[in-house]
Amino acid sequence: STAGYQVNPADVPADAVTSSGSGLDPQISPAYARIQVHRVAEQNHLDVKQVEKLVSENTDGRILGFIGEPGVNVLKLNIALKELTQK
Repeated sequence: STAGYQVNPADVPADAVTSSGSGLDPQISPAYARIQVHRVAEQNHLDVKQVEKLVSENTDGRILGFIGEPGVNVLKLNIALKELTQK
């Protein structure tokens, strides 16, 4: 949540509160990434649409279209975010 955007507790995905703190898994769910978009945009002085686009570009789909769940590659997303903010 930010001053201008409130996250609805019902929208918080399970991986936001149950994921390992080890940092070994490079992915988070697209839902978890989406609830962070406003805060990331605000902290980096970016438009929300820019951050949403980065999230979309760094989301991997299911293997063969049906195995597993889509996931946002956090490492790639952070690198893209850093590149965008350094322009």
